[in-house]
Amino acid sequence: MFETFYPILFLLVAASLLAVVFVVMSVLIGKRTKLGRKLEPYECGMEPVGSTREPVPVKFFLVAILFVIFDIEVIFLYPWAVISRSLGLFGFIEMLVFVVILLVGYFYILGRGALKWE
Repeated sequence: MFETFYPILFLLVAASLLAVVFVVMSVLIGKRTKLGRKLEPYECGMEPVGSTREPVPVKFFLVAILFVIFDIEVIFLYPWAVISRSLGLFGFIEMLVFVVILLVGYFYILGRGALKWE
């Protein structure tokens, strides 16, 4: 029974050894930089503006969460589109209810002003 697990054991040992070799070689050969620019925040090659401890507006997170929610909801339309013929009228009505609920939620957040970037 253990003969079937030898390849897996060999793979785990080989991967662990390779990881250790890479870390050791990085320490031995790698370029070392002292303090200074190494500890500064990196902003896409631009000079940092302001402090890195400034709070991020909650509005940013709200828009990001709403985007993810509606993006995930729209993804559910693809499997339905693939098998829509086999579902028939019931599948169409079911998806129509789903889209109506999605649109009600979308118009609700539009009405509340959640997507206005002020």
